[in-house]
Amino acid sequence: MPRTADHEQRRRQIADAVSRLIAEHGLDAVTVARTATAAGMSVGLVQHYFRTKDEMLLHAFREVSARIRARVDERIKEGVTHKQPLSQVMADVMTEYIPLDEARRAEYRVARAFAGRSLDSPALAEVDTGSARQLREDIARAVHNGKECGEVDERLDPLSAAVRLAAVMEGLALQVYREPEGHVGECVTRFVGPLLDAEIAVVFTGECRQYAT
Repeated sequence: MPRTADHEQRRRQIADAVSRLIAEHGLDAVTVARTATAAGMSVGLVQHYFRTKDEMLLHAFREVSARIRARVDERIKEGVTHKQPLSQVMADVMTEYIPLDEARRAEYRVARAFAGRSLDSPALAEVDTGSARQLREDIARAVHNGKECGEVDERLDPLSAAVRLAAVMEGLALQVYREPEGHVGECVTRFVGPLLDAEIAVVFTGECRQYAT
């Protein structure tokens, strides 16, 4: 009898196949049969794990969201390890959501496809809104911590700052995605770092006392 780890591996394998199909051909290209071929499995095996296409899509969306979250957590961990100011950690975290390379571009396309389908799917909408809410909470927590270490003015409302930074990040991500190639695309990409730094500097106006020598 296959071990639990084998089941989880197969479920991830199916989710990866769904993501590849969406990234390369769009959401309409995803069928159980095509997913089975992309995953190197039989249709029957895919249906053993997911009875319907919607179940398969929901799991794939959760996997994509979890993968992005894992990278964000790693950025935060690196920031703590290297004693970086919160403003730098925020810049690194926000950059993870922007499609600046091929892998993140494919991931962004998948996330956008799922977000569009979530308009008619409460289950997908729950994942989409949950991810957005968690991002705002993370930023608000960083702003709150910034108050304690001296990087943020004590009068600043964390949630208001979080909404602002999340909106800027999402807007930049869309701009980059819409102009992926050619001269215009290069110009948009060129502005990402400076614009993020400028917006973060409006919130994180002080210097961190935590790592001061």
